[in-house]
Amino acid sequence: MHFDLTDLRLYLNILDTGNITAGAARSHLSLAAASARIRAMESSLGIDFLERGRRGVTPTPAGKALAKHARALLQQAERLQQDLAEYAKGVKGQVRLLCNTTAITEYLPELLADFLREHPNLDIDLQELPSARITHALRQGAADLGIVSDAVDTDDLHTRPFREDPLVLILPPDHPLADQPSLTFADTLNHDYVALGASSALAIHVEEQALHIGQRMPIRIRADGFDGVIRMVARGAGLAIVPRVAIERWPQVQGVTTRALPEDWANRTLKICARDVDSLPGYARALLEALTPGTP
Repeated sequence: MHFDLTDLRLYLNILDTGNITAGAARSHLSLAAASARIRAMESSLGIDFLERGRRGVTPTPAGKALAKHARALLQQAERLQQDLAEYAKGVKGQVRLLCNTTAITEYLPELLADFLREHPNLDIDLQELPSARITHALRQGAADLGIVSDAVDTDDLHTRPFREDPLVLILPPDHPLADQPSLTFADTLNHDYVALGASSALAIHVEEQALHIGQRMPIRIRADGFDGVIRMVARGAGLAIVPRVAIERWPQVQGVTTRALPEDWANRTLKICARDVDSLPGYARALLEALTPGTP
């Protein structure tokens, strides 16, 4: 048996993405090279690590065992690299940070840029996921840090408050609902919506809330990013639900009508999470402190 770190990282990327093509892209390998590596891993032991299906791949029992050990080995290798980075020029560490939509677009760009400028030997692998998938990844050791909504269970994780992040309803000023001083989410579901892309963590979260009350959001169009959503609402394309911080920074805020939502899921707090702070690599602990200054 001979697996190198590239093999193990590729295998975990395939599991995390659910298919070999996406796992290869995340690993910066061609599909042919990735497939050859996986076949070599399986043939070296004469067992299958992946079950192939039309919808992607899933790990076999042996594959689950491999994933557990691969995560531990890669985390140990990362800690070794980070511990030695201060002694060797050009050696870089990496922190894997998983976040929801708002954290990535509204709160983190300047914070992460400042941190990277101060830590030239560090890279950050930043990915957007729904909060429930982030907490699962943290528990599995697939990420160092995560920023999630307080709607998900984090009882077994170390958490620190990050930002208050309420969601609001925005409407065109001439919309039939714009004259109503208060609205619930259910009140709006007979009207067209402008939504984020279907893979957006926030879009998934909001659309799930409609399903919880037995309805589907009538989505007329999807836009890439809050700016596009707000601009379409301002031009009369429909309603939207966005973070309050996104509408507050929009330069033409008078072009839309804003209503607070009374539902608990819309009045949320973001938290930064880790499985175990004491076992975090040094750079990951430094990033945690930078994102939550003064918080124990």
